[in-house]
Order: sequence, then C-alpha cells, then structure tokens
Amino acid sequence: MVSIKVGDTLPQGEFTHVPYTAELEQKLACGMPVKLSTDEWKGKKVVIFAVPGAFTPTCHTNHLPPYIEKFDEFKAKGVDVIAVLAANDPFVMSGWGRFEGVKDKILTLSDTNAAWSKSLGMSIDLTERGMGVRTARFAIIVDDLVVKYVEIEPAPGVTVSSAEAVLSKL
Repeated sequence: MVSIKVGDTLPQGEFTHVPYTAELEQKLACGMPVKLSTDEWKGKKVVIFAVPGAFTPTCHTNHLPPYIEKFDEFKAKGVDVIAVLAANDPFVMSGWGRFEGVKDKILTLSDTNAAWSKSLGMSIDLTERGMGVRTARFAIIVDDLVVKYVEIEPAPGVTVSSAEAVLSKL
C-alpha cells in the first residue's frame, strides 16, 4: 500500500548513480558510482519517475524516451532535476542512460534492492518472472522536498507516470 501522499515531506532516501562525464562516451569507461541523497533536493523542483527495470520493453521504449524528448518542456516549467529510478545497479542504469543518450539531462538512479521504493509502498515483486523485487512504475513531483504529485501505475503500461501526465501536473 502506497504510504506517501501529496503534501507529505519526501522521505529521506539515498541512491547510487554514475554521474555523466565526457569519458563515459568511450565504450570502455564505466565511471565511479557516487551516493545521492534526497536531502540534496532541498529548494529544488524535482521529477522522479520509477521503472521496474532498465532495458525492459515498456521502460525502454515507452517510459524513458518521452522524458528525454520533453526535457525542454520540463525545464520550461521550472523543473531543476529529472531522475529515473530503478532497482538495477548503478552501472546498468548508467549504461541504459548512455544507450538512450540521456547524458546529463536525466539522473539514472539505482534504488538498491528497491529499498526506498519499498519504504513508500511502491515496490513490486517480480520474483516469478526471475527479476526479484523491483521499483513499481510511478512518478513523484517534489518542490522543496514537499510532494506535489504522486501516482503509481494501476496496471501494466505507462499512464499516470508518463512524461505527458507529469507535465500536465506541473
């Protein structure tokens, strides 16, 4: 059951990611993972969208690409940070971001073991599919650490967590 709602303060979380650098354009570079805390988003408008897995069909073709395509629209609405979240490790998330051409536009964050997502009641157990516990598909808009929008997908597919849906709530 989702435990976060509009008006709540975003629960503290820590993620791992590989910051974009020009060296990552080289296929042999992997980068060094660093920690990122939700505390770093104080005073910022942040869009977080979560996917069950990098390179999985819906996430790879229908969820991340529209956020990349509409990046300028998000910026025009005052968004400081866009982050995609998944339980994949930070190297997979970085590789996915590089494959998709994200560069430094969208943070590709690893929610190890879906720990933060679980704490929000927004994880999904895909063990029967051989994928373990993952982040559910959801979106959150935060302004100065206050939740302004939060929706979890009610069924397979991308609706309430889509770039279009989130843009309409900014």
